[in-house]
Amino acid sequence: MTPTPIQIVGAAIFLLALIHTLSVRFFERLARIRPHHAGFFHLLGEVEVVFGFWAIVLVGAMAALQGGAEAVRYVESRQYTEPLFVFAVMVVAASRPIQQVARSLVMVLARLLPIPGHLARIWVCLSILPLLGSAITEPAAMTVAALALRPLVFTRGLPAKTKYLALGVLFVNISIGGTLTSFAAPPVLMVAAKWSWDSAFMLSTFGWKATIAVLINATIATLVIGRQLRSSLVASSPVPVAKPQEEDARNDAGSVPWIICAVHLLFLAGIVLAAHHPVMFIGLFLLFMGFVQAYAAYQSPLILKEALLVAFFLAGLVVLGGLQQWWLQPIVSRLTPTALFFSATALTAITDNAALTYLGSLIEGLPDLSRIMLVAGAVTGGGLTVIANAPNPAGVALLKGGFEDDTVGAGGLLLGALGPTLVAAVAFLLL
Repeated sequence: MTPTPIQIVGAAIFLLALIHTLSVRFFERLARIRPHHAGFFHLLGEVEVVFGFWAIVLVGAMAALQGGAEAVRYVESRQYTEPLFVFAVMVVAASRPIQQVARSLVMVLARLLPIPGHLARIWVCLSILPLLGSAITEPAAMTVAALALRPLVFTRGLPAKTKYLALGVLFVNISIGGTLTSFAAPPVLMVAAKWSWDSAFMLSTFGWKATIAVLINATIATLVIGRQLRSSLVASSPVPVAKPQEEDARNDAGSVPWIICAVHLLFLAGIVLAAHHPVMFIGLFLLFMGFVQAYAAYQSPLILKEALLVAFFLAGLVVLGGLQQWWLQPIVSRLTPTALFFSATALTAITDNAALTYLGSLIEGLPDLSRIMLVAGAVTGGGLTVIANAPNPAGVALLKGGFEDDTVGAGGLLLGALGPTLVAAVAFLLL
């Protein structure tokens, strides 16, 4: 395939966006040493802004090369259902009543484990909540798990490498934990209907293997965090951890009535069920906003800014990704199944795994084993970078406050995710 000039420009801008993603910490440092332009540098230092910013650059370049009408036609031809859904589900899942339900679930499950309460809650957040993504979708699971983990792990007391390990495990487990059904993980959703993959097929082919990998990853991470909590480093700079009974008392003091929690759960369920119908779930979301206003006494501030930034990031990825098919699809179509698995894992780190599986769905006559390896590789690599899986920007937006400069470094995330990615790869290839 001979690329057109705008496809070459699109690939070049996509590369610049990737470089920018790796450089967000540099812009945060510029903001400190150049206070007169600190606001601008802070904007460029927001990882959620990166792809939206470069998507605007691409549209400008397209207008200059092909005319404004063609640029508008291209932008309007893209599918923005996923960014809109992630925005809506993040806001609802992060609401105070939903978080109260999530905390109660974590506490109940943690009490069943034969380990100290703090570590038990960490293990539940890194294992059970990611697997719950197969029911409530991965973006909702990411939001719930990230907010539950934030006070347990992402504090100033723990070393950065430990937090990056927890972040890597969370991202990988969310990515593979959505494969127990055919509707929860974006890369699965892209191919399930075309390839006739139902939830029974997903559970028997991917789900049980993913569950084993999730449990192993969560256990290893919990052991490492527990060792770190007991180390002299953390002892000299203790992590503020509430005792279970103290936390329960605080929650009871400001508890939300069960009927309010039930209504929020109904809104969440409705938005999840209408995930492929933006008119429906946006309508439900607007009704949810009205309900929140009506019962403001039982609400905390909604994370509208964070969710909007994540949606902006994903929409930018949709715009930029639309011009990468010319070089991605030939790679996918020429590989053997095993090579396709490893290539998909690597390519996911620099693209979006849903975009990668979508390109695979366009290849006619792709063998069944190659289809399985493509999806397995795509979800395996879903924790390596911020852009690898659609829910990852949500996790970054909610957890970056626990890192230096309020920024998640690309290198730290990659190193933290390598181990759990290897565990997932072994599970999918050898089990």
